[in-house]
Amino acid sequence: MSNIVKVHPHTPERRVIEAAAEILCKGGLVAFPTETVYGLGALALNPHAVRKIFTAKDRPDWDPLIVHVRDLPMAHALMKRLQPQFELLVSRFWPGPLTLVVEKAAQVPDEVTAGRPNVALRMPWHPVAAALLDITGAPVAAPSANRFGRPSPTRAEHVTEDLGDRVDMILDAGPTPMGVESTVLDLTQSPVKILRPGGVSREQLEKVIGAVQLATGIGDEAAQAGLAGPGMTLKHYAPRAAVELFENAEEIHARADKLRAQGKRVAVLDTASTIERLAQTVFAQLRDLDTQGIEIILCHLPPPQGLGLAVRDRLLRAAGKGGQT
Repeated sequence: MSNIVKVHPHTPERRVIEAAAEILCKGGLVAFPTETVYGLGALALNPHAVRKIFTAKDRPDWDPLIVHVRDLPMAHALMKRLQPQFELLVSRFWPGPLTLVVEKAAQVPDEVTAGRPNVALRMPWHPVAAALLDITGAPVAAPSANRFGRPSPTRAEHVTEDLGDRVDMILDAGPTPMGVESTVLDLTQSPVKILRPGGVSREQLEKVIGAVQLATGIGDEAAQAGLAGPGMTLKHYAPRAAVELFENAEEIHARADKLRAQGKRVAVLDTASTIERLAQTVFAQLRDLDTQGIEIILCHLPPPQGLGLAVRDRLLRAAGKGGQT
């Protein structure tokens, strides 16, 4: 019996959401859409349930999870103290694709935070995610619903490809609207630092709080001491195919011709449309090309401005070259 359940993306059926919430409350796993990508959810304050996320994803325990909340009181209950700039940022960007790293309250399990004293919090605006959090009535830890290191899932079938029956229920609301993950902003550092660029741009943040720094990629050895935030390893979001990146689009076709002459199965990532459209489709394109048996994917890097910084970061990490720059 399939564990995929269709749900309306704008007006989710209450009976479906109630069934999903019941699974969460019993310690199970539910994959659900957010405005960014599909998340793999478990009750954040249930250590046993949280460990199931790591098992299902083959995710190392040094990679912390994002905790999704339904409202500010729920967020405040997970924080040791109110960080400077927190209220200003949430008044401008929540609900939305901004994750804020703050000092954690004692009730937040170490399983969620990779043993670190901080927790990453987000309030999603997607109607399905919001309804699930509302009916569950508890914070939900939810990294992307894929195998660790693979391209993030933007459709329910991507979740099935990677996780199959490792998930108790997959809520299928169609493609996610944004396609790249949330921005992760560490408020425990001064100046504050973007650990992972995403749906809220650096420029948008700086209009509200002033200068913001960018973190660099973390090698595997350093990562095992516990990452400050998710998605920071040098190689991440990677398809099975090799990824080659180009600053100059004119170089791509010559490279493609050379590789094809060598008998390689080559494809060029479609980056010709708007940056918003590329963000929506980049992970799906990488997965689709894998399905076609492509060996090498060639891609023109977008400039590191606005949403382009997030897409560029994902492509750099997909190629194993770190990210953000």
